[in-house]
Amino acid sequence: MKYFVFPLANDMAAVDLSAEVANNLLTTNNVWMMLSTALVFIMHLGFAGVEAGFGQAKNTVNILFKNTITPILGVMTYAVVGFYLMYPGFDVPGWFGFDGAGWSMFWFSPADADVTAGYADGGYTYWTDFLFQAMFAATAATIVSGAIAERVKLGAYLIFTLFFVGIVYPIIGSWKWGGGALDDMGFYDFAGSTLVHSVGGWGALAGVILVGPRLGKYVNGKTVEKPGSSVPLAVIGVFLLWLGWFGFNGGSVLSADPGLVSFVLVTTSLAACAGGLGGFLAAYFAFKRLDLGMVLNGILAGLVSITAGADVINPGTAVLVGFIGGILVVISAIVLDKLKLDDVVGAVSVHLTCGVWGTLAVGLFSTNPDHSFFTQLIGVAICGATAFISAFVIFFALKATVGIRVSEEHERTGLDSHEHGIRGYTIVYDE
Repeated sequence: MKYFVFPLANDMAAVDLSAEVANNLLTTNNVWMMLSTALVFIMHLGFAGVEAGFGQAKNTVNILFKNTITPILGVMTYAVVGFYLMYPGFDVPGWFGFDGAGWSMFWFSPADADVTAGYADGGYTYWTDFLFQAMFAATAATIVSGAIAERVKLGAYLIFTLFFVGIVYPIIGSWKWGGGALDDMGFYDFAGSTLVHSVGGWGALAGVILVGPRLGKYVNGKTVEKPGSSVPLAVIGVFLLWLGWFGFNGGSVLSADPGLVSFVLVTTSLAACAGGLGGFLAAYFAFKRLDLGMVLNGILAGLVSITAGADVINPGTAVLVGFIGGILVVISAIVLDKLKLDDVVGAVSVHLTCGVWGTLAVGLFSTNPDHSFFTQLIGVAICGATAFISAFVIFFALKATVGIRVSEEHERTGLDSHEHGIRGYTIVYDE
């Protein structure tokens, strides 16, 4: 006996199977994106460790307070305005667009299917997209925090963060990631060597210039070292940042594509290792010592350097990009001290110098023939000029109004006791 299956039944089965596969793929991609979001969130703890470890013990609570408030303000500000500035839905690629304030987000519910329906093809939900991007936004402000630590007024820094994360960062980001003019031009920045790191680095440079160096940092033409409070804490912070970078770069694939995600994680790790090696060798040549701080910053330099092209630069070249980044971070730190620009944690050297280098490296080494060094250079210049001028204007306005620097007395005795009433490290002796 022969059995016949009606074509309609076959079609219905195929439709059901296709829908199930699509739903499973969406779930898998979304889970990876949520995990990546969590890894990027952990980077804020890494920044806190690095900054508190490299900072002086008398300012530990102040540094940790800023690093705690920064993601709080960053995520909230991004929810209200930043997300809709960064992804305005340009009809024609341009320089400014706005998709409306984010107040409506606060009243959405899981039942609002129309909110996430447009994201199904992207491989993740509206909610995941917002939170992942919000973590990136807060990172840009944290970069500024470390550079101007130990002498900036807390209130002034928080006001700066509101404007920088809420307006400056998302507008610049929209030019590439939001489908704006730089994207149309062919500029490429996979995970943010320019859009996150050098934007934050330019903001840090503006802050360092206007806030000025710490008291006693530069005396009679010499640079005076100010020992950090905890080398172990700084090391832990760097390794937490390295861990977080697996989400920072790996999540920027925007899917759980097994081949591309694993490729990106390999290039990211190789660049980090090469950066640490470059920092070690450059520091030994410059200072004639085994400088742990420069090895740590070299690791971060390698990570920042590969971030723009982690998906289009092959593993062998990633080693070269990271190694050069590790050397550049040492040279940059030396130059900044020569210019009497006091950067507590080396944020300008790591994020600005190596962010620029990593973005230009895409134009030199990308496996995609459409990527042009000249286009990369234009993009770096436009983003850099916008970020620096904007940050400088914000800091200058704050300096002229509320002031941006604490008093000499507070700086000498430490910000913890004066502004927070507690100390980061307290030893109690039993009598």
